[in-house]
Amino acid sequence: MLESTVLLANFLLERGWLLATAESCTGGLIAAACTDLPGSSGWFERGFVSYSNAAKTELLGVGPELIAEHGAVSEAVVRAMASGALAHSRAQVAVAVTGVAGPDGGSADKPVGTVWLGWATPTALHSACCHFSGDRATVRQASVRRALTHLLKLLKEDAAC
Repeated sequence: MLESTVLLANFLLERGWLLATAESCTGGLIAAACTDLPGSSGWFERGFVSYSNAAKTELLGVGPELIAEHGAVSEAVVRAMASGALAHSRAQVAVAVTGVAGPDGGSADKPVGTVWLGWATPTALHSACCHFSGDRATVRQASVRRALTHLLKLLKEDAAC
């Protein structure tokens, strides 16, 4: 993961862009992965740990009606989290994550390992649902890896257009 984080850092630094994170099930692990790099203050703006539904609303502006209608682990909510991270920061780029890391909390519709990821780039809002297997730590680490590697991929695709 370190290599993709370094590449992401360089990409953001070259453009003078800042990154914000909005995390639920990862509890700040994405922000930690970013700030593990020396010099991250040049491209990492802030991280929101919005673990509870109330925090998603208070910190990121996610509507409680959106959470009630779709559930906290949903495409609608992760997209609102990513948009909210941009709206409540000075960042040009954001990544958001919400999911069921386990070992409990899953349901038939959203089993343990279900994770929604959202990415806000300067040109678009993206989202994807992933299903990771393994224990809580494995699901959370897989979420961090996917969040950062896919953000870099999206940014490179945007730049190529």
